[in-house]
Amino acid sequence: MLKANVPTQTWDYIIVGAGSAGCLLANRLIRAGYSVLLIEAGKQDKGFWLHLPVGYFKTIFDERYSRLFTIQPQAETGNRKLIWPRGRVLGGSSSINGLIYIRGQHADYDDWERAGATGWGYEDVLPYFKASECYSGADNYFHGKTGELGVSNLRNDDPSCDAWLAAAKEFGLPFNRDFNGETDYGVGKYQLSIKGRWRSSAAEAFLRPIEGISKLTVLINSMVSKVIIENNQAIGIECISNGSINRYYCSAEVILSGGALQSPQILQLSGIGPANLLRQHEITIIHDSPEVGRNLQDHYQARTIVQLKNKVSLNNQVRNPLGLAKMGIDWLFMQKGPLTVGAGQVGGFAKTVYAKDDRADIQFNVMPLSVDKPGDPLHPYAGFTVSVCQCRPQSRGELQIQSVNPFEQAKITSNYLTAEVDIKTLVAGLEMSREIYQQKSFRNLWHVEKLPSTMPLETFARNHGGTVFHPTSTCRMGSDSMAVLDPKLRVNGVNNLRVIDASAMPSVISANTNAATIMIAEKGAALILTEN
Repeated sequence: MLKANVPTQTWDYIIVGAGSAGCLLANRLIRAGYSVLLIEAGKQDKGFWLHLPVGYFKTIFDERYSRLFTIQPQAETGNRKLIWPRGRVLGGSSSINGLIYIRGQHADYDDWERAGATGWGYEDVLPYFKASECYSGADNYFHGKTGELGVSNLRNDDPSCDAWLAAAKEFGLPFNRDFNGETDYGVGKYQLSIKGRWRSSAAEAFLRPIEGISKLTVLINSMVSKVIIENNQAIGIECISNGSINRYYCSAEVILSGGALQSPQILQLSGIGPANLLRQHEITIIHDSPEVGRNLQDHYQARTIVQLKNKVSLNNQVRNPLGLAKMGIDWLFMQKGPLTVGAGQVGGFAKTVYAKDDRADIQFNVMPLSVDKPGDPLHPYAGFTVSVCQCRPQSRGELQIQSVNPFEQAKITSNYLTAEVDIKTLVAGLEMSREIYQQKSFRNLWHVEKLPSTMPLETFARNHGGTVFHPTSTCRMGSDSMAVLDPKLRVNGVNNLRVIDASAMPSVISANTNAATIMIAEKGAALILTEN
């Protein structure tokens, strides 16, 4: 048995996970004068593709930078073993994601407050979105200009994307100049987490500026195995590095920012979770918290693909040496072009017949290319892709540890499309996508539908869909007795322990989750500092 090493130093705060939330928390606590130990299971965020905006295409499924979680097969999605990649590098998933900066609907946060997350309504959280943001566009009520996270308007013009926007307007969707403004409804161009010509990851935005401060210690390649709890109080953590067990202690709080998959796993390994599950693995029960690992939500997408007639797709352009050279010049000297794009250039939000409360329930992500999945070769034809996903799925999954080994991933059951409204909404969105393709501005640009082709839409959605990389809500906050966290993100039943990341969301927001995760960390830091 390995003997645990106990360093003599004690920090004020220990933060587990140097991702979107952890990097910001470290920044705010260090700036306030506290000492911080930041622990990351992955490695340094070194590598050109991690920093080039379009580089997500190469890194998101690359196991050098990403941990690939296997989801339990289920009949509703064709009994396939779907993969959820999560960043395993400084910056976490903000270092490998598709860069879309979008906050979701105002009503998402008002829903949180109504569900018991007191103080998390839209007007409450807007200042925390703005605090971290350095928006390069025009100054207005909805955006911040002085934060560290670079947020940029789209810097690539593509004629087929412009044609799709025109077709969507002909279909009846209004043009929306700012999805982060008054409303998300309509179609337009996405904002991206970019500063200059580079990705603005949480590591670049929040960690780089404080790396030289002596009160910050960063440990990489270190897997946390549990929180150390004595007398119902978190006092430190145990982690494994280079085959050795190490224990580190803090005087204030332990903060878990491992994300929606690993924060609940660490809680369960520490004795906080469903009592029956903990007994099964002979873990001492510190606090019976049945919802740790439950309430799991994720956006599920299905991608429609058509073949363009004029071969202006990026599928063709990247195979042209002159085209590639121009892309490089545009990126290097003008900070624009295809190398600055993310996982959606344009897109938008629409309402199906299943929409409630006059809110959009479908999101479109549009790209002038096609591929089976990021990292695979682009298709040999001139492909054009419109991804369709449901904004607020009703299906709920679950995460449970499979052993006391922290390196073994938890058993993850997504339960995608088990709620009938989820598949009905997705099919309605696919029908809508087909109708937009047929509008005057777009219908003469393409000649073959590659997907779904002749497949029935429900069959296609179930057998060809997959994640949009947005797992949330496995440690939900609330005011009820079953909530894992209280509205100040403190773990119920244990003192001096918080969870601050996407797992705290009472319900998944109606769009990409990275901006909201950073906001949760900003507000979480303020809650901590207000108490001190």
